[in-house]
Amino acid sequence: MTETPALPTNPSGNGKLVVFAAPSGAGKTTLVRHVLAVLGNHIAFSVSATTRKQRASEINGKDYYFISHAEFVQKINNNEFLEWQEVYDGNFYGTLKSEIERIWQQGKAVIFDVDVEGAFNIKNIYPHNTLTVFVKPPSIKAIRERLIGRNSETNEMLEKRIEKAVFELQYETRFDIVLLNDKIDEAKAKATEIVSGFLQRKPEMP
Repeated sequence: MTETPALPTNPSGNGKLVVFAAPSGAGKTTLVRHVLAVLGNHIAFSVSATTRKQRASEINGKDYYFISHAEFVQKINNNEFLEWQEVYDGNFYGTLKSEIERIWQQGKAVIFDVDVEGAFNIKNIYPHNTLTVFVKPPSIKAIRERLIGRNSETNEMLEKRIEKAVFELQYETRFDIVLLNDKIDEAKAKATEIVSGFLQRKPEMP
């Protein structure tokens, strides 16, 4: 019988988590990568697991852990995920508990790049030391243009992502901070400022 992994504990005494969430195409991944480039000595990226197809520009173990549907289901059954969900047509995404443990063992805070539902799940589990940031696109039109520019979506999938984006934009007020990503350089600077300020704050007690 497989043992059930417990929730990660934080040996460094920091225990902070920063969650960037946004509709597809809003630019959250670009902002997260910039924050990591600037603050990488203090924060590390939580690599999610997914069953979706790997894109040509992506690296397994860096952008995502690309695993099979069967392996993902096995990890669900073993309670190895902090949070997980089925997103598009049978594609699963999830945050492994082992990832949080790995980063906390390094004495660093954890930064996430997830969708809106994933952000709420993480905040619910670690409510005291989690900062949620909603990356807001300037418009739905901008999201459509960015998704088309990726050239990685079928028309049907693109429309599903647009539909989900419209839905997710309704929840921006439930986030700690809303960051408008209109001009990318300004958004990068603001994202770094937000995360740096949060990391300097004294950790809260449950």
